[in-house]
Amino acid sequence: MVRPIIILLGAIPILAALFIVVPTLLRPEIPNVAVNSDDVISIEYSKQHLKKISFGLTQSIGADTTEVLTISNDGQTTYSLTKNGYSEPDTKYQLSKDEVKRLTALIKETGFMEMPKTSYQVKSDLNEYEKFGLQVTLDGKSINVQWPDQNSTQEFIPPLINEVQNSLDGVIAEIIK
Repeated sequence: MVRPIIILLGAIPILAALFIVVPTLLRPEIPNVAVNSDDVISIEYSKQHLKKISFGLTQSIGADTTEVLTISNDGQTTYSLTKNGYSEPDTKYQLSKDEVKRLTALIKETGFMEMPKTSYQVKSDLNEYEKFGLQVTLDGKSINVQWPDQNSTQEFIPPLINEVQNSLDGVIAEIIK
């Protein structure tokens, strides 16, 4: 008689966990319940392909390619590309209100604005690597994050940064297609 009661009591936390996990797995997007219509956000995302250049005794690191994506609160988006020192004309794009709301939710709901570390060191022996920068201003509060690609650092880049990066790379892909 004691055994069925123990099994029943053990099954209750498992069922509760299933009721929490299953909806999350079925709906992986970030909820936007905390996004207000009066939230003001601006995003500037930069992506650089850097190369080490040797001048005999000295070395310098220079950008081979630089991409800059700027998103304002109303969805106005500007994409700039500089390749081999030459700037291409800026590309203007209009994001939908839903897309801006989704990006705001990603920044606001995940705690991105409260990240404690905002800069990551690059391995010193690299000749080429990608470096990313993101400046977000949300309701007057700003954060500036700089990071290299994961293979170029010994530090752990939080998945939250990678998620925001992937979302912004998706916007760039939509603009340049």
